[in-house]
Amino acid sequence: MEKETTGDRIRFRRKALNLTQKAVAEKISVSHVAISQWEKEETLPRGENLLRLAEVLGCAPAWLVDGDGPVFTVQTQAQTGLPYLEREQIGDWLAEATQVEILRRIPTDRSYSATSFALTLWDNALAPQCLRGDLLLIDPELPPQPGDLVLALTGENEYVLRKYRARSHNSFELAPLNEDYPLLRSSEQALSVLGTLVEWRRYRDTAQ
Repeated sequence: MEKETTGDRIRFRRKALNLTQKAVAEKISVSHVAISQWEKEETLPRGENLLRLAEVLGCAPAWLVDGDGPVFTVQTQAQTGLPYLEREQIGDWLAEATQVEILRRIPTDRSYSATSFALTLWDNALAPQCLRGDLLLIDPELPPQPGDLVLALTGENEYVLRKYRARSHNSFELAPLNEDYPLLRSSEQALSVLGTLVEWRRYRDTAQ
């Protein structure tokens, strides 16, 4: 596999934000030819151009240059919002966030880890606190505390949202808030906690 370049990262972020080369060029006051050259590695952005490019693309300058460190800075995360993922994108996002195409972002006034994301709740296991269709914000780097709501993966590769209960040093339970859904125990099946719920939102349906 070829190593990802600065040009690759510029192109990835531009497309993730649905921006044309011309749109990016206008925002940082350079020609669209310059953007094309950066993406082709014919030249590279430096100094003020690099800082402006990172701001427009909503990412850290250091990540653009060498791929090291977090993709997003706290400031740009607040400006651009958290990426919205479909359920089938979660695994790819957690494995390598830069390879997932993001078509929508969710505004937030809080600062979470660079790998945090938003998704729509698909069942009623957390009812009545959270209902199907609610928007959930998940932080994969925040360790769960007893009583927290978490996103987890079962041994059958099924994503579930449950209440976290520590039972011993190396075992835990994932409890539903709705008794119609099963209680899951790490002592009985493979369970991996993927992230902690940090926000949830319910929007009024104005279409009725």
